[in-house]
Amino acid sequence: MPMPEHERQEFLAEPHVAALSVAAGPERAPLVVPIWYAYEPGGDIWFHTSVGSRKAQLIDEAGRVSLMIDEAAARVRYVSVEGPVVHTRPGTAEDVRAMTVRYMPPEQVESYLEFALAEHGEQVVYHVRPQRWLSADLTG
Repeated sequence: MPMPEHERQEFLAEPHVAALSVAAGPERAPLVVPIWYAYEPGGDIWFHTSVGSRKAQLIDEAGRVSLMIDEAAARVRYVSVEGPVVHTRPGTAEDVRAMTVRYMPPEQVESYLEFALAEHGEQVVYHVRPQRWLSADLTG
């Protein structure tokens, strides 16, 4: 049974790991990779990745992505959202911090930030406007 709009937006706002999918060109299946993202109900989704990465190149070329976020525990729920990239900008250390705080336990934030800022290189932030939604809540 599909989720009502407010429930799917609330679910998307929770810190799940998304499967990001972007077209990879003719004769290729889409690139599908796990990604951390942020979202507030009614707004745009944002995430960052390394400048020049294959993922960034494909997103820039396609101009749109899909995210699939699922939860399979005592219940099965998912939200899939697709839409255009509406804004890009250079990523900052604060973007990396905001995403790290969202996903990592507090005691691991500083050590992960040190690693990420040293190893992941220059970042780019993508903002995606949710346009098409699929969802289900199979809790009965």
